[in-house]
Amino acid sequence: MAYQRIGAYGLIGDLHSAALVGMNGSIDWCCLPHFDSPSVFARILDDRIGGHFRISGRVDDRQRQMYMPETNILLTRFLSSEGVGEVVDFMPVRTRESDRHSNGRIVRIARGVRGRVPFRMECFPAFDYARGRHELLVDDTVAVFSSGGARLALLSPYPLRVDEQGVTCDFHLEGNETATFVLQYLSGPIPDIPQDLTAYGAQALQDAVHFWQAWAGKCQYRGRWREMVVRSALVLKLMTFQPTGAIVAAPTCSLPEEIGGVRNWDYRYTWIRDSAFTIYSLLRLGYTEEAASFMRWIEQRATEKDEEVGPIQLMYGIDGRSRLEEYTLDHLDGYKGSRPVRIGNAASKQLQLDVYGELIDSVYLYNKYAEPISYDLWVYLRRMLDWVCDNWQRPDHGIWEVRKDPEHFVYSKVQCWVALDRGQRIARKRGLPLDLARVRGEANRIYEEVMRKGYDPERKAFVQHFGTHAMDASNLLLPLMMFVSPTDPRMTGTLDRILKELVSDSLVYRYELGKASGDGLPGVEGTFSICTFWLVEALARAGRLEEARFVFEKMLTYANHLGLYAEEIGPHGEALGNFPQAFTHLGLISAAFDLDRRLKE
Repeated sequence: MAYQRIGAYGLIGDLHSAALVGMNGSIDWCCLPHFDSPSVFARILDDRIGGHFRISGRVDDRQRQMYMPETNILLTRFLSSEGVGEVVDFMPVRTRESDRHSNGRIVRIARGVRGRVPFRMECFPAFDYARGRHELLVDDTVAVFSSGGARLALLSPYPLRVDEQGVTCDFHLEGNETATFVLQYLSGPIPDIPQDLTAYGAQALQDAVHFWQAWAGKCQYRGRWREMVVRSALVLKLMTFQPTGAIVAAPTCSLPEEIGGVRNWDYRYTWIRDSAFTIYSLLRLGYTEEAASFMRWIEQRATEKDEEVGPIQLMYGIDGRSRLEEYTLDHLDGYKGSRPVRIGNAASKQLQLDVYGELIDSVYLYNKYAEPISYDLWVYLRRMLDWVCDNWQRPDHGIWEVRKDPEHFVYSKVQCWVALDRGQRIARKRGLPLDLARVRGEANRIYEEVMRKGYDPERKAFVQHFGTHAMDASNLLLPLMMFVSPTDPRMTGTLDRILKELVSDSLVYRYELGKASGDGLPGVEGTFSICTFWLVEALARAGRLEEARFVFEKMLTYANHLGLYAEEIGPHGEALGNFPQAFTHLGLISAAFDLDRRLKE
């Protein structure tokens, strides 16, 4: 099979893991039982040995895909001269403790809509990123795949044929006929097999519709772009790890930022950087329970101490672990030959000073809009503020995690100022103990240094780092962080310079590659999706509302057919990088809120 486009997939999940379902009906990526577990299907990273689970009509059928309204239940339709068929895909979410087997379960319901429609089912797992061999036992309509301690059970309404290390079956469905397949990850004994798969599938589907629509109905956004905002919220919920409240940056790893290139990273972890954006978006949408869960996860990280890079590191595993060793899977070809395939993330041990601003800003927002933080958390935050006072003058690797020598990045310095500014605000609001004179003094020194060394008077713009003339899209966030007025000449000059040098038909590059602003890696990349949403907010706050709305509306056209965004957009409008990306959907929510409010005013 040829590779599907990165954007040709929908996402389903159970708040523990997720799966990518292609428009051709093939699940080409899934890690079980958790987001960061080894994959069991990984065809998207190697179309020969990666493994897949496909239910589809004929290869030459026309294909359509949609979500059931306000749910994460995916419908893939197959249209041909013989009729119309569809496959309904979802992963049941455990809502009661008694549903002990629901997590790690994929339900696929094939339906005949019109005519007599042919279907084919293929299930070829490839355990442990296609490194593990497995045993296969088939008993008529049940197949059990075993590899080490991992097992999968496939329940089928039709007898299964063994095909090397997988199973297949062919069947036809008339209008209104259904066939339910269930794939279950096994951590213990094989669960009780439903006597009637059709009845089980119908009930599970009804429960899933109720769960997702009830959750989506809590969204308090009623603006112009509600459909896209609700879809973005549903995507964020799909990428939430229910046991801890952590949100993964993306459910995938090593999808390339350049086809055939080396910019392939593992995003199945939680970045501290995303925390303020996440807390802000969840609270604005009315999802206080999710915000509180994520805040508890942040609080646990804040109480830890990492001697290598400071009080916290920039990313963690969804269970809170800090060791995320990076290594390559050289046996996999990578998406369309994009090698190496990486799992783990070596950037986790980089010094990135901006995370302190983002973390303490998230605490400030939660303390202001949700509930007061505890004294014990304040004690740990105060320790961080002391650390920032002592270390803000160090060079770091910056928001973009460059893999070259550290620099004095302007955005990192600004976020150090944010950390100290928000710390003062919390202390004053709550009357909490803090050496305000010291914190205020260091904040003032940071501010003056950024204005002196981070601003280029000849170019009339803030630059990427001290000692360069290069632009960086992260500086679009300066007014959003309340560091500078959006109408300050220094900021409007920066905005104009970014529009001239980093923007291509409204899409924004992070920085110029191959120049002084390079990131230490060969090759190129696409435009960075969240940067375009930052541009929308920067334009709106500068009073350029018509321009902001036009950029926002154009950006909406770059979502895939389901409203999902990858990390980047390529030169031909194609999705690049890990998919879907939480950061981008957070940016969409923030931009939609801000722009809609200003247009109403």
